[in-house]
Amino acid sequence: MSFPWLTLLGVLPMLGAAVLMMVKGERAKPIGFLFSAATLVLGVVIAILYAGGTEFAERLPWIRTFGAWYALGPLDGISVTMMLLTVVLTPFVLLASWDTVDADDRWNAHVFFALVLALESLSIFVFLTTDVLLFYLFFEATLIPMYFLLGGFGHARRGYAALKFLLFGLAGGLVMLAAVIGLYVVSLRELGYPSYLLSDLAALNLDDGLARWLFVGFFFAFALKAPMVPFHTWLPDAAEEGTPGGSTLMVGILDKIGTFGMIRFCLELFPEASRWASPVIVVLALISIVYGALAAIGQKDIMRLIAFTSISHFGFIVLGIFAFTSVSMTGATFYMFNHAFSTAVLFLVAGFMIQRRGSQQIAAFGGVQKVAPVLAGLFLMGGLSSLALPGMSSFVSEFMVIAGSYARMPLVAGISTIAMVLAALYILLTYQRTMTGPVTPAVAKTFAADGSSDLNGREKLAIAPLLIIILAFGVFPKPMLDIIEPAVQTTLQQVGIAEPAAPLAKGSN
Repeated sequence: MSFPWLTLLGVLPMLGAAVLMMVKGERAKPIGFLFSAATLVLGVVIAILYAGGTEFAERLPWIRTFGAWYALGPLDGISVTMMLLTVVLTPFVLLASWDTVDADDRWNAHVFFALVLALESLSIFVFLTTDVLLFYLFFEATLIPMYFLLGGFGHARRGYAALKFLLFGLAGGLVMLAAVIGLYVVSLRELGYPSYLLSDLAALNLDDGLARWLFVGFFFAFALKAPMVPFHTWLPDAAEEGTPGGSTLMVGILDKIGTFGMIRFCLELFPEASRWASPVIVVLALISIVYGALAAIGQKDIMRLIAFTSISHFGFIVLGIFAFTSVSMTGATFYMFNHAFSTAVLFLVAGFMIQRRGSQQIAAFGGVQKVAPVLAGLFLMGGLSSLALPGMSSFVSEFMVIAGSYARMPLVAGISTIAMVLAALYILLTYQRTMTGPVTPAVAKTFAADGSSDLNGREKLAIAPLLIIILAFGVFPKPMLDIIEPAVQTTLQQVGIAEPAAPLAKGSN
């Protein structure tokens, strides 16, 4: 076995979390950031080597009785994309959260930084593992640091929000566990020996009825995690009561495990069941798209508004997955990557606003751009990315999802475009209400007129790289698309659905 690069990548932030539990005070912050930065460097190196043709795979027997393996890789474009999302986002969340957790009256900042690193570590393992049982354990383990990030830091009702998050997560995990046990029985019967390796299970010829039940078990857990309507109610509460950094990680990384799992496990393990369930799932995705956008317009709390926009965006991702075209699924995978950064800018800049003003209510702001023009400008950039403005990376992925879906279901694709109009409404109306117009007395009282309440150097450094990524891949998305497309083609071959004919091809000679 070659050097375990993937194991090192996953263990490094967990090691940082362990170190931080022994280090208190101001020293904990730079130490935590250095561990996340080192993980970022290693993750980027692995991605570059993968793009150059290097194969990464690690496999060792784990629990022979169950047929479980410690299996990481082989990497494909989808897992590399999700890994990159995780390692890039984490250090900038830590940088943005440098001061926002100091005022907490329960736990110190070193605990927050340690929990963030632990969540990063577990998420990396989730995206890299190719053993179903190992995936399930890491999938459930991510609930632990996120629960404490919500319950230990945030606002008055954080305990309620954390408990609701945990109960929803455990409910999904319990249903998935039944399906995981079912896979053990099926593999033992079909292969003559138990196996949880994804490659072994994907080759099984499952009975359609059984496969559909197992599919439902996995999909239910992933739909709760994503979240999709009607399983979404925990997300707005968690976003409202959590810290901006915690909410960013929850929506940007943790919730992507749900849509990643739909591709990696639902489609690859249960191709017939995926085709069978796709009409219902597409309808749920469409409801999520429109409902999330409409609900965002009516929100009074800025963090709940951002949460509802994410519900709409996750609907687009699920639509792209279950449209079963290479364009839509490539767009959905790229959407997972882009959404993390556009939402991170919104959550983190909104957090800077809230920290200065002391309120999350949209009505508590007004005229902010006159006293904090950089803050207002960055919020606008994040909002424009969220509404998929051409020239930003989110436009590429959203356009691919709609165009790819149109090839198979034009009516659904047409209805989904309503959300693009609604997105412009909820973003621009929010910007107008908070940033433009005369400076309100409350804003004048809490924001210094001389501009000193504008973003400082550390806060700009936390946001600027995220915007650079958004703009860079908006203008030149080819490097990411080249990584994603081969993995999508392999997945579609496993599902067994041919690409739809181009509309003009019917009339050609």
